[in-house]
Amino acid sequence: MEFGYARTSTLEQEAGFEAQRRDLAAVGAEKIFAEQTSSVAKRAQLNRLLGELRQGDVVIVTKLDRLARSMRDLLDIVGCIEKAGASLRILAMNLDTSSPTGKLMLNVLGSVAQFEREMMLERQREGIAKAKAQGKYRGRAPTAKAKTNEIKVLAKAGLGPTEIARRLDVGRSSVYRALSHTP
Repeated sequence: MEFGYARTSTLEQEAGFEAQRRDLAAVGAEKIFAEQTSSVAKRAQLNRLLGELRQGDVVIVTKLDRLARSMRDLLDIVGCIEKAGASLRILAMNLDTSSPTGKLMLNVLGSVAQFEREMMLERQREGIAKAKAQGKYRGRAPTAKAKTNEIKVLAKAGLGPTEIARRLDVGRSSVYRALSHTP
């Protein structure tokens, strides 16, 4: 059976999400697992797909970065696919791991992709450091800190930290932090 896997990091990437599903269906994916979640979050649909794999199955993705976030992650996922007796096909690279050449190319390209990501993050850190030195970078706005008064009001009303966090869309640890700084 041929399985497709589509993923975008955010809900705002709807056009890319639809394009992935369309492309997977066009190449014959019989069942498509799709999710809109960060690659560092739990990927329930990917885990479901890996759990369904059997000997001879094929996992199809449109691009490598839709499947894995790092070389280690890629190797883990490919290990699960191979353990099931299945193979991986990446459309954008015209790559198929059912052959030794495909496996070699996947490792080479996966390493290049990880290198590229690390270089991008390094450039980003350098840019942030430069902007800070010039006084142009202030970082992310402290959203939970701005809601300290609301947190205290809800706590006085008898709501617990989990409910306060849910209502105000902040982390539970932020609620505890705000409540511990009560004058």
